Amino acid sequence: MQLRNIAWAGLKRRKARFGFMLAALVLGVGTVVALVSLTRAMREEVSDELDRFGANIVVTPKSRALDLAYGGVAVGGVTVDAQELHVEDAGRIRTIPNKRNVSAVAPKLIGTAQVERHPVLLIGVDFRQERGIKSWWHIDGRMAQGDEETMIGAEAARLLGKRTGDVLAVGDRSLRVAGVIGATGAIDDQAVLADLHVVQEALGKPGAVSVIEVSALCRGCPIEDIVSQIATVLPHARVAPIRQAVAARERAVGQFTRFAYAVSGIVLLVGALVVLTTMMAAVTERTREIGVLRAVGFRQTQVARVLLMESAVVTATGGFMGWVIGTAAARYAGPALGQLAAPIPIEPHMAVLAIALAAVIGLSGTVYPALRAARLDPSESLRHL
Repeated sequence: MQLRNIAWAGLKRRKARFGFMLAALVLGVGTVVALVSLTRAMREEVSDELDRFGANIVVTPKSRALDLAYGGVAVGGVTVDAQELHVEDAGRIRTIPNKRNVSAVAPKLIGTAQVERHPVLLIGVDFRQERGIKSWWHIDGRMAQGDEETMIGAEAARLLGKRTGDVLAVGDRSLRVAGVIGATGAIDDQAVLADLHVVQEALGKPGAVSVIEVSALCRGCPIEDIVSQIATVLPHARVAPIRQAVAARERAVGQFTRFAYAVSGIVLLVGALVVLTTMMAAVTERTREIGVLRAVGFRQTQVARVLLMESAVVTATGGFMGWVIGTAAARYAGPALGQLAAPIPIEPHMAVLAIALAAVIGLSGTVYPALRAARLDPSESLRHL
């Protein structure tokens, strides 16, 4: 009789015992697959949300300030060796080695001006890039387009008495208000935003830029790499990452990863213990059968192989079923539990990993019982006849 036939007959005779082992494997592998898939999707979602939230690198002109005092009395400070930023500097940022990780480069010129007899903060922006930096804005209307439109903050709108669709005079131009920005609690509330070239003309600073905001997608590289590369192409500028955004991203990703690993480790340990207990019980129950096999000439390795083949069938089945159930749970229940915007994709390569994981669990729980069965003394086993 061939070994695989003996193993298959053993599985059929002990359906309940191996069914319990199969259920434990399916539950364990399915839980791990669901957690890993859900965690990966949540990490992607968090990274995308943080990247859409706004800039995480700020480029400002490099300068040096000297504090002045006379007779022990502070009389203010003086800025020396002040540098300037230009519109061309925004284009240079797009030439860095990690340019594919840069999603938006938003140059700005900031100044004060009289707009319809009111002193207001005037900000010149590139509206196409600003859309990527400030996607979290709540706008009554829409994002401005081109140099014939403007946007105003909530406080500026009340001061000027303007709303969406009105005409606002900025310098020598008459611009239509495309949208009013909802209150943000930041400088935008008091500002009038217009096209960069319009503001440069109104302030008499052609080509000048006050600050450049950069939104960098950097999941595969440290954010410091992009900061260093920008500093290399702009030696006259100070480049600083906004640590809050980077730290928030790292904390969120770390928490999700640690949670998944901890729960997965516990589930895998429980699964291995269930396999060990089941196989040990099977060896004890089959003492007489093993004695007969040894008495008729089966070697120790052949007896061990019978048990390993039984375990292999159960673990392979459990791994595949665990992948199916885990993927289905993550795909259909995950978006509701994790508040995900998109369903989790089906990844066929996870099936191979799930079966391999089940095999590791099954092997770790079957090796000792198989060795114990192989080392049973035939004479002691035959006493049970």
